[in-house]
Amino acid sequence: MEYNFREIEKKWQKRWVENKTYQVTEDETKQKYYVLNMFPYPSGAGLHVGHPLGYIASDIYARYKRLQGFNVLNPMGYDAYGLPAEQYAIQTGQHPEVTTKANINRYREQLDKIGFSFDWNREIRTCDPEYYHWTQWAFQKMFNSFYCNTCASAKPISLLTEHFAQKGTEGLDVACSEELCFTAEEWKAMGEKQQQEILMNYRIAYLGETMVNWCPQLGTVLANDEVVDGVSERGGFPVIQKKMRQWCLRVSAYAQRLLDGLDTIDWTESLKETQKNWIGRSEGAEVQFKVKDSDREFTIFTTRADTMFGVTFMVLAPESELVLQLTTDTQKADVDAYLERTKKRTERERIADRSVTGVFSGSYAINPFTGEAVPIWISDYVLAGYGTGAIMAVPAHDSRDYAFAKHFGLEIRPLVEGCDVSEESFDAKEGIVCNSPRKGVKPYCDLSLNGLTIKEAIAATKVYVKEHNLGRVKVNFRLRDAIFSRQRYWGEPFPVYYKDNMPYMIDESSLPLELPEVAKFLPTETGEPPLGHALKWAWDTANRCVVDNRKIDNITIFPLELNTMPGFAGSSAYYLRYMDPNNHTALVDKKVDEYWRNVDLYVGGTEHATGHLIYSRFWNKFLHDLGVSTVEEPFRKLVNQGMIQGRSNFVYRIKDTNTFVSLNLKDQYDTTPLHVDVNIVSNDILDTEAFKAWRPEYKTAEFVLEDGKYVCGWAVEKMSKSMFNVVNPDMIVEKYGADTLRMYEMFLGPVEQSKPWDTNGIDGVHRFIKKFWNLFYDRNDNCLVTDEPATKEELKSLHKLIKKVTGDIETFSYNTSISAFMICVNELSGLKCSKKEILNQFIIVLAPFAPHVCEELWEMLGNQGSVCDSHWPACNEEYLVESSVNYTISFNGKARFNMEFPADAASDTIQTTVLADERSAKWMEGKAVAKVIVVPKKIVNIVVK
Repeated sequence: MEYNFREIEKKWQKRWVENKTYQVTEDETKQKYYVLNMFPYPSGAGLHVGHPLGYIASDIYARYKRLQGFNVLNPMGYDAYGLPAEQYAIQTGQHPEVTTKANINRYREQLDKIGFSFDWNREIRTCDPEYYHWTQWAFQKMFNSFYCNTCASAKPISLLTEHFAQKGTEGLDVACSEELCFTAEEWKAMGEKQQQEILMNYRIAYLGETMVNWCPQLGTVLANDEVVDGVSERGGFPVIQKKMRQWCLRVSAYAQRLLDGLDTIDWTESLKETQKNWIGRSEGAEVQFKVKDSDREFTIFTTRADTMFGVTFMVLAPESELVLQLTTDTQKADVDAYLERTKKRTERERIADRSVTGVFSGSYAINPFTGEAVPIWISDYVLAGYGTGAIMAVPAHDSRDYAFAKHFGLEIRPLVEGCDVSEESFDAKEGIVCNSPRKGVKPYCDLSLNGLTIKEAIAATKVYVKEHNLGRVKVNFRLRDAIFSRQRYWGEPFPVYYKDNMPYMIDESSLPLELPEVAKFLPTETGEPPLGHALKWAWDTANRCVVDNRKIDNITIFPLELNTMPGFAGSSAYYLRYMDPNNHTALVDKKVDEYWRNVDLYVGGTEHATGHLIYSRFWNKFLHDLGVSTVEEPFRKLVNQGMIQGRSNFVYRIKDTNTFVSLNLKDQYDTTPLHVDVNIVSNDILDTEAFKAWRPEYKTAEFVLEDGKYVCGWAVEKMSKSMFNVVNPDMIVEKYGADTLRMYEMFLGPVEQSKPWDTNGIDGVHRFIKKFWNLFYDRNDNCLVTDEPATKEELKSLHKLIKKVTGDIETFSYNTSISAFMICVNELSGLKCSKKEILNQFIIVLAPFAPHVCEELWEMLGNQGSVCDSHWPACNEEYLVESSVNYTISFNGKARFNMEFPADAASDTIQTTVLADERSAKWMEGKAVAKVIVVPKKIVNIVVK
């Protein structure tokens, strides 16, 4: 029987749906295993071959765990909100929902063709009101919660109001935007609006003034990863820094728990380190600096208070409120011009860029340790969100301070009197190292600290700061609160209405608040977000429903929030919803969550190393505080798949002609290389007729061939439409089959490494599957399988395979597994083995990689049910014990021939036998044997003289 992959794959994909093969329910009799992919945003272009890489890797593992007897949850859904669909709607007028549904249908069709074991009964879409009901619910819970530092947990805001009513802010240790101080009597005397403003300072979801990446042309705030080189990733529009009142999530309150949690999960050390750096914990002191000739003062945070004697200037972030307060009239024009320039740079660009820019404010600060006046500068290497947005500059100790001081000619004060300060003596990590008079000694400014270690000096200075009321000891984090507002249409609506300009939550029983229809998807003429176009977007508090805007009376009917939530809102807790997707009364049932607990294996790209993974971990910890999520860390093990790069092809056009020269002849002409569609190239040979039909300008193309063929050039580049190197998986499936695509993507290289796509090697994988098929059928479609018992050699080959593949799957070394499959098939073919005892177990081991062909052959062998429900075979080490060993026989270190010996043969027996062999006489040539070295189970070396 011929291996007809098209019929086989359609048959089994249909059978899996009919039999609900991949649907899973909670089963207390089985141990659970939860496999999750970072779900895709469905773009209009559909999948290219790079997209399924992670899905295939996780699908193999999910199938493997199922065969081991686990109850495996392997769901899939769509991150359906996003800027691309909205931009397409603006350009075409087509509603984003229409575009998104069409894109999802396209993705689903492509995914189904590849044969994934997804439980589609659990599919979620973030744009579905049934789903974002629970995103809105979680937001309301955050709004009605504060973070208690003492108990390290979120608590209901009602407990905070009770505390205010009884004690004011006395004894309060909670996360807040600004430290406030008032009495219980003052709290009670406040009106409702003032109390709401006070509570906003403590809520986990709060409205706050913050710097954002504002794109005027798109009319929305952009996340850092949506901005590249100062322009929007989508459309390439200019982006500026702008202060706006936005919804924020107090992620910073969870910074220490986010840091501690990294010690409890199985992630790579590099990824953990990335998160640690993003969280950025530092211990130091907040110190007050007074402004010269003024009653103003400001606070700086420093991890090295012991270097305060070396301060020679101060620096403010451009966004700091102090800039306007401290800029003198004479410096105003220069400062305004500088601020205008810095608006165009994102924080990420400022962190990465080491160039020096700045402007003098005109004011001076008084160093509280020395009483000296030091100039206050403004520079974008200081960020408003880290510390206090103001720093003390110690150029003798900090590399950026040093570069700034050198650039502007500011003083660089030696930390010990008599030290020489020069570029040669500056070390980026250690600061200035004294080269006189105490060479090699780490200096300190205050002679009373000399002789102390750095750690001792820091501790002593903290005590000094505290005792002299100069500030306080504090732990600081680089982690910022998440900006949670977007001025877009296509996103989750906030369940918020406004009374007296203060936000209130709509009743929880009225969720979800669904996205309204709008006439335009652009901002309004007055600059409001697109929801400002909605005619029916007001909240009737009496009837708990959305009503016409004209009914707003600010008594019982109020305006609704016009911003929508960002993309990460829907992707922060989707793994929990997969557990219980059809629950209409809760995000996830408590018993269901206790069964699945958390994700055992999470597979996704490194681009989510900070944003998504930080936000998801924060979101889960908050839900854990509420008792919704059983486990505090959502993702136990994380694997980052690499990227499949494109293999581009080139044709070479003779200048000023429509003639194209083959690769190895191009140097004989004056040519220009042009990208060509890789889908009309096979093994670097161009289909010239397809090329002519590809684009109108090539219709009359002529070719200079070599050996009757046109050979294309090639290069490894990013897979991109502009380079015509995007390979559609549908084409591969149509030509070779889904099993070939699955195995070939894994064969390209280790899962976690990036590698180029090269269709030149796909034939080899396809031939392997056909060769495997040929173990079951001959050329005349006769079944070859017998019930004869297996030989030792056959069992050895099989169990060697089982051991190798089991180990490889556990370490995601799938590429070497496929090599092992090929070796085993070659060995079995050489042994002419078609025995059911061997092939049955081979099918099971191959099934996670090539499920369609394995289902077909499993059924052909007379097995009942799906191969998915069989049992992973155990390796029997007894079959791998070598009964004999092949020794390499060398003379004076040069290998000459091989000999077979029993595995337990003694060294003297081996030596005697080798020397007696007639082949040895040839290489000894009558010379005397000086020494014989026997390396057990490897080599025999005879030294002759």
